[in-house]
Amino acid sequence: MAVTSQLRVSYLTNSIPRCNSWTSTYHSRNLSLKTSNSRMVHIKSIAFNDKLPPLQKVDKTRSLEQVKRRSRDSLLNSSDPIETMKMIDSIQGLGISHHLEDEVNIQLERICDWDASTNLFATSLQFRLLRHNGWPTCSDIFRDFLDKSGNFKESLAKDIFGMLSLYEASYLGTEDEEILKKAMQFSKDHLNESIPHLSPEVGKHIDRALTLPKHLRMARLEARNYMDEYRHASKQIPALWELAKLDNDMIQSLHQTELREICRWWKELGLVEKLSFARDRPTECFLWTVGIFPEPCYTNCRIELTKTICILDVIDDIFDNYGTLDELILFTNAIKRWDLDSMEQLPEYMKICYMALYNTTNEISYKIQTVHGINGLSYLKRTWMDMFDAYLEEAKWFNSGYVPSFRTYLDNGTISVGSCMAMVHATFLIGNGLSKETISMMRPYPRLFTCTGEILRLWDDLGTSTEERERGDNASSIECLMEENNILDENESRKHIRLLIRNLWRELNGLAMNKTMPLSVVKSSLNMARTAQVIYQHGDDQSTFTVDDYVQTLIFSSLPTSH
Repeated sequence: MAVTSQLRVSYLTNSIPRCNSWTSTYHSRNLSLKTSNSRMVHIKSIAFNDKLPPLQKVDKTRSLEQVKRRSRDSLLNSSDPIETMKMIDSIQGLGISHHLEDEVNIQLERICDWDASTNLFATSLQFRLLRHNGWPTCSDIFRDFLDKSGNFKESLAKDIFGMLSLYEASYLGTEDEEILKKAMQFSKDHLNESIPHLSPEVGKHIDRALTLPKHLRMARLEARNYMDEYRHASKQIPALWELAKLDNDMIQSLHQTELREICRWWKELGLVEKLSFARDRPTECFLWTVGIFPEPCYTNCRIELTKTICILDVIDDIFDNYGTLDELILFTNAIKRWDLDSMEQLPEYMKICYMALYNTTNEISYKIQTVHGINGLSYLKRTWMDMFDAYLEEAKWFNSGYVPSFRTYLDNGTISVGSCMAMVHATFLIGNGLSKETISMMRPYPRLFTCTGEILRLWDDLGTSTEERERGDNASSIECLMEENNILDENESRKHIRLLIRNLWRELNGLAMNKTMPLSVVKSSLNMARTAQVIYQHGDDQSTFTVDDYVQTLIFSSLPTSH
């Protein structure tokens, strides 16, 4: 299965609860790189396990509180609505909004009812910031920019930055907001046409947005990328830049500490030493959790969820590459009984994996109980049982040469890709806002989780189906769609899949706005979908960024010293 990177999570409410999940050392594909059908992304293995560089030293002479105070003053003293919105956008782009949550909400309240009139840039930015941060918004404000035929006025195309702002805002639309669907197509078409006539700098900026709009970017990776851009900005606010640099150094140091703990646990677990066929990639698994939990306070959530992903990789390998169908049936039945006696009939390599999963899940459940006072073991176990059932179903398809319908494949793949397993674990690990009603929604899985899972499954297939087909693996969603609809051109099927992902994002936006789940869980689910896109959008194209590059950038590469 799969997950990985960008942007601060959407739909924060006016009264944002502080991250207080567990203790943090920060002061102030399954979720793997391979899917359940041997869908391996070709990357250079990162062998940091025993060779992690020395922990990055944070400059203690710089005062975090002093820089935060200057940043707060800059934001609160801003009286021009457009400049204030630009500043909030920069704060969130730099990944430092967790330091300035109260101040951001104070300013959002001030601009909530501000009439931007016919300013397309300001109207679009106001809409995007308010909706992203959970304030009530209505897409009808864009009707002022329509002509008598109900289409966006062609004269708007002259306003390049207004068009870019409209384009970014359109990605926060829901299923029933037709005006935002029109806005997306209108702005995308005109921005593409404008690029050859713009300066290289502006053209590059627009091209990056067209490749991946802000709403779909992974928070920590976006922060790092935006810092490179912001340090050259002509209207840079020094306090924000200083806070971003200091925050980046501290978070990098934090992530290095977390990764050391994960690698120590993984080595002591000894799975890859005992199972030579298993993947040894704790660093890449950790990257997934940095994508899902970008806030620095979630140290323990990242560590514990990474453990589940590491073990999931091994189970994935057993089902894909090593176990016979008869052994896989025994393995699945044993997991569904969830007791140590049930593993006695398993071959030795499966016993080892069973024990690792059994012990790790029970340990995570114990930690959740001691920290949050919640017994979530039955829910955690159930996610693994469902995963094994989905894996076994795919193994049976493969052994019989069966190609399921697109819907059957996607329903099963939504589970086998690991999103529900990860999100149920994440919900209990976070712990905030859990009630009996919320916990009851874990059976069956809430649509928020399965919608995210569908996005993840489809991106996974887009990124790896060519390689899988060459290896003779199970049909992916692309092949299932082609078979079911008599589509001869694979590119046509891929185009349809991308359109489906776009529609799923609109559904996900609406689910996030409903706020039926705790905000922290909603944010994590959105971040999982974002991370999947970052991991898989380039497929097997090695001329673009790889997971190795992302890890190096986020966890080990220092920022340039010059402004």
